[in-house]
Amino acid sequence: MAQDIPVWIDAQLQPMDKLDVHRRGLKHPAVSVFVVADGKLLIQQRALEKYHTPGLWANTCCTHPFWGESPADCATRRLDQELGLEGIALEHRGVVEYRAAVGNGMIEHEVVDLFLGHCDTPPALDPDPTEVKATRWIAPADLRAEIADFPERFTPWLRVYLSEHADLALAGL
Repeated sequence: MAQDIPVWIDAQLQPMDKLDVHRRGLKHPAVSVFVVADGKLLIQQRALEKYHTPGLWANTCCTHPFWGESPADCATRRLDQELGLEGIALEHRGVVEYRAAVGNGMIEHEVVDLFLGHCDTPPALDPDPTEVKATRWIAPADLRAEIADFPERFTPWLRVYLSEHADLALAGL
């Protein structure tokens, strides 16, 4: 099933098929969410059925906004869809841009709104198995060490966020 997402063409946002956007490496909006509890970050392993980066570990969740959807509404929607998380207050932490090959001839060139959610204790999760293979909570220092030892197990964007934007993504940890 094709899905249109916003993409910048001639400095204007226009709808375009998501797979075509990634095949062509076109710049497009995205959101990434980081949920933390007890000094640990919730990360997810992408489902094996994903069209790129299947089975790799990523931040709590990420996606593309629908046409006309605000980044904040998109982030809230996706937390519920992917992980069954509702009611988490999200703080907008900034906007970053990255470009990375993600396999299968695809390139992510994203302008990403980063969101951070804090929980007192790890909430109950209800992951969608078509999106998420596994989840775990990990301390940022342990995550950095694991990425250093086994970078191939992690999505390119998570590696970028932690190496270049940890001050935004993991504030307060």
